[in-house]
Amino acid sequence: MEESFNMYQFNVVEAKNQCVAWIRDFFEKNGPDCNAVVGISGGKDSSVVAALCVEALGKDRVIGVLMPCGVQADIDMAKKLVDFLGIGSYEVNIEDALNGVLNNIKGLEITTQARTNLPPRIRMTTLYAVSQSVNGRVANTCNLSEDWVGYSTRYGDSVGDFSPLSRLTVTEVKAIGKELGLPLDLVDKVPIDGLCGKTDEENLGFTYAMLDVYIREGVCEDAALKERIDTLHKRNLFKLELMPCFEWNGEA
Repeated sequence: MEESFNMYQFNVVEAKNQCVAWIRDFFEKNGPDCNAVVGISGGKDSSVVAALCVEALGKDRVIGVLMPCGVQADIDMAKKLVDFLGIGSYEVNIEDALNGVLNNIKGLEITTQARTNLPPRIRMTTLYAVSQSVNGRVANTCNLSEDWVGYSTRYGDSVGDFSPLSRLTVTEVKAIGKELGLPLDLVDKVPIDGLCGKTDEENLGFTYAMLDVYIREGVCEDAALKERIDTLHKRNLFKLELMPCFEWNGEA
């Protein structure tokens, strides 16, 4: 069944099926015996990625990693997903690692931005430590809407070995989650960045619904918000590009 999202159409069944096939193809080419390792936050993105991997590979080849930093208020949502999908999981509390880094940087005042971005970078390090110990491939769980405005941490949640959702908007990801039969409280959970306690939309200053229509249709009636979206997009493009390299041709 095709679902209508505001001003554009999206064939959720076709998108889901093609994504599942793409995941299978990735693993056939990049590790036929490998497992998918997914950082589980309890939000829609990690829930949908994990469910897609289960459909593509089977639950025995999907491993969830829960990574609270101290006490995580919504950790029960992450555990609910793991139980719902029936996948194996590990819980790794990163608080000691975070404090270990911060407490051992001497003679330097750590900026707020550095403190905000350090946990997702530690989480990605943790995911790779688990992945390399279980013959895994790390799933990136970012979506197109977040990537469009740079709402990710470089070398943190912005990386991985394969990315099922990076060409799908938030609206589309939620539709796929419902098509996969995930619990609605996981799919519709208000996205919180897990870093500063605010919702994504509070930090961004606009809704994902509005952003998604702008991405797909180029329509945004609020000129100030359009300018903000365009500015964020241009400012953060470097996060999606390969690291610039000096090209040496060997000639004097």
